[in-house]
Amino acid sequence: MESCDLGDRQHGPVWHRKPGPAAPRGVLVNIIHSVKGYHSKTIRFLNVAFDSTGDSLLAGDYQGNIYVFDLNGNRFSLVQRTMQACTALAFNLRRKTEFLVALADYSVKCFDTETKEVVSWMRGHDSSVTSISIHGSGRYAITTSTDTAQLWDLDTFQRKRKLNVRQSVGIQKVFFLPLSNTILSCFKDNSVFAWEFDTLQCKYRLPTPVEGSALRYKAFAVTRDGRIFVAGGKSNQLHLWCLESKQLTRIIQMPAKVRAVRHLEFLPDSFDGGSSQVLGVLSQDNIMRFINIETCKLLFDIGSNEEGISTAAISPNGRYIASVMENGSLNLYSVQALTQEGNKPLPPTFKVVEDWSKCTSEANKLTTRVTSGRSKRPCKSKGSKIQTRLMKLHVNTSLENKENELPGGLNKKRLRALLKGFGEYPAKYRMFVWRSLLQLPENHLAFSSLIDKGTHSAFVNIQNEYPIKNRKLLRVLQRTLSALAHWSAIFAETPYIPLLAFPFVKLFQNNQLICFEAVATVVVNFCQHWFEYFPNPPVNVLGMMENVLAYHDKELLQHLIKYNVTSQVYAWPLLETLFSEVLTREEWLKVFDNIFSNHPSYFLMIIVAYIVCSRAPLLHCNQTADFEYFFHHRNNLDINVVIKEAYHLMEATPLDIHPQRMLDDFIPLTKGQYPVFNKYPKFIVDYQTQERERIRQDEIEYLRERQLAHELEVKAQEQKAEDEAWHRKQEILREAEEQRRKMLLEEEEKLAEQRQRLAAVKRELKVKELQLLDASRRRFLKYQQDQRQMELKRLNDEIMRKAELNGLMVRRQKLLDTDWRLQALHKLRHDDQAREKRYEEIAKLLHDNRVKEAELLKAMREAEEKKWEEVIQKKAQLEEEQKAAAAADEHRKQFLEGRMNEALEVAEKLQREDGYFGEHIDNAVLLCGFWHEAFSS
Repeated sequence: MESCDLGDRQHGPVWHRKPGPAAPRGVLVNIIHSVKGYHSKTIRFLNVAFDSTGDSLLAGDYQGNIYVFDLNGNRFSLVQRTMQACTALAFNLRRKTEFLVALADYSVKCFDTETKEVVSWMRGHDSSVTSISIHGSGRYAITTSTDTAQLWDLDTFQRKRKLNVRQSVGIQKVFFLPLSNTILSCFKDNSVFAWEFDTLQCKYRLPTPVEGSALRYKAFAVTRDGRIFVAGGKSNQLHLWCLESKQLTRIIQMPAKVRAVRHLEFLPDSFDGGSSQVLGVLSQDNIMRFINIETCKLLFDIGSNEEGISTAAISPNGRYIASVMENGSLNLYSVQALTQEGNKPLPPTFKVVEDWSKCTSEANKLTTRVTSGRSKRPCKSKGSKIQTRLMKLHVNTSLENKENELPGGLNKKRLRALLKGFGEYPAKYRMFVWRSLLQLPENHLAFSSLIDKGTHSAFVNIQNEYPIKNRKLLRVLQRTLSALAHWSAIFAETPYIPLLAFPFVKLFQNNQLICFEAVATVVVNFCQHWFEYFPNPPVNVLGMMENVLAYHDKELLQHLIKYNVTSQVYAWPLLETLFSEVLTREEWLKVFDNIFSNHPSYFLMIIVAYIVCSRAPLLHCNQTADFEYFFHHRNNLDINVVIKEAYHLMEATPLDIHPQRMLDDFIPLTKGQYPVFNKYPKFIVDYQTQERERIRQDEIEYLRERQLAHELEVKAQEQKAEDEAWHRKQEILREAEEQRRKMLLEEEEKLAEQRQRLAAVKRELKVKELQLLDASRRRFLKYQQDQRQMELKRLNDEIMRKAELNGLMVRRQKLLDTDWRLQALHKLRHDDQAREKRYEEIAKLLHDNRVKEAELLKAMREAEEKKWEEVIQKKAQLEEEQKAAAAADEHRKQFLEGRMNEALEVAEKLQREDGYFGEHIDNAVLLCGFWHEAFSS
């Protein structure tokens, strides 16, 4: 084993090359960081990261030393000593010399590899940062720890957002999806959420994995096109999700030796357009196995039980794999040597299986076991010795060979020979060959800056002019056209640019960067001199083709001239649509295989060849509409004959009219930044831009006024509706008021009737009551008269009984009777002055009178002799008093009758006044009672 110490002998890594047979297969170099001195020791590497080109490697060790390894230059340098272990690295920022490193103190720092200075220091995590994800533009970064994920702006190094979760859930990883503005967050409970980067609103959530699966997600990977998401964890199973349909499409079961998955990463491939099919799976046995997720074949593996892998990173170009070994060293593998293939083919198209959520048993249908074995595709045999550096051209290589050399190890001369033999490139390799022929620079940063400018105002409403049903295709077309308009103002004013770009948009819709650069390359090289007569068609280019057509087929040209069919009718439709209207997909691909493999003038020649090969139907046309229809629709024409005729025209056309003399050779787009495109009459474009802007402002003003008018109309309608509602409410209230007034009148009428009935009843009751009072009075008076008559009769009886006694007793009796009658009259007169209530005492008084009578009789007996003389005198006096009493009774009777009549008149008056009837009738009754009492007395 050869050793080469390229660093500080006291403190630096030692770069060990391993080309010998004893070295592990595919290892280019083994890097050990050893410290030599009294106590020699090895410092373990912890993390590695590639830059965006894949030609530089960043590595951090346990002591915080950060090294940059130049894989092409075969050298390294110490760029920073952080003095603490690094937990994560990122080396693909927008500024190529800067990188991010997460340290053991939970901070994240940004360093510059050239100045070796600290650019910024970011704090905010409370636990170790486990991963750093960089946005495709290189401007934003997401740092993830177990309890939080934070979004940083790398221009200002300020934190924009922070994602906090419950401690019971925990975060596994948060990262950007490639070529999109979507953030994917993966949690410990197997939940996966997708968030919109601009608004940070949740776009969707992946459904729960297959029921009964004990897999706990720990590792994640996404293809470069952002379509396939793979997750693995504490199991030998891998879950493959389709992010477009949000469904679990396949479950891959790893070999039984795999019990847990620690790390997943796709192997990039230049042939697949970003839809990588080879997945690296690092398991608990420290072996990283690379499988094809489509065929489920184990392609190769790295690491072993003796030399296990701790972590690994794959370069973006897919050439190298850098792995940190368990012993702390760093291995660099060559993917080409591991696969034993010079160029890996494009994997098959991803297939969607049936919906797994229909039943639990469907999981068995999704599960596919990984089997050992190599791909069935042919492999080129390589020498046993593995080259450490890229192959360099020999000094004596001819200029022609240098010009024919293409990126990716292809040779244009050999490709032309292949194309000449087969007529087209293999479908599996076509996209890779095209990217090599066009020498696309893949300027991610420059393209991102164009995309970041948003949708151009000229293409905001492109769906109105081009109603494409596929929303994704329309969105990619809009972004591509907007990027072209931001690149050069002419494309915002060119009406046919959507027609020109659409075939490439449909072909490269999963890789917008390649789509944009392909269209831009076509415009720069194959559309030369198109915009010199803008906004008119390129009459200079059309004149070149008309000269070639005149030279090779004068008869056809004369026929076209005869019917006033100009080159703007027979050539310009084919040019502005790039044949997309007249050719099928397969024919179009075959034509552009030849166009991209030849000089830009071949494009014009194939237009002329198409016209020449169509001479038979064209000569039969004699209407302008027929010619126009012919060059806008598909025709029964063998495209192979057209291609062959184009090659014939390239060789047989004289140099003085050959388009190659007036067109420049193919010039690829520049790397880093796109070239300036100003080959057009700027004043016209500026004028059209100003006019468009004026029209846009007028339209905005019109829309604003229309909106204002609409708002006023809406307000007027609302006011009208409110007024109508108010009037309806007032009408309802008025009707309700009228109804209630009617009800009140009805109630008042009913009440009046009731009052009348009540008054009548009261009158009847009053009359009855007066009648009853009169009857009671009469009965009472009769009763008094009867009582007096009975009393007088009794007294007369007593007098008569006593008169019958002996003479003495008669005289005594007469005397006693006279005295008693005098006392009785006095008593009656006294009783007349009392009230009616004392009538009840009469019986007692009578009893007392009897007692007194007895006493009087006794006294009379004793004073008989003394008072006998007074009997005659008292008798006469008694008769006079009886007469006076009779006269007083007659006077009282008349007086009572007068008072009763007055009471009746008062009652009738009170009846008329109605309200005071009850109170005054009581007073009348009392008054009548008083006069009854007076009368009775």
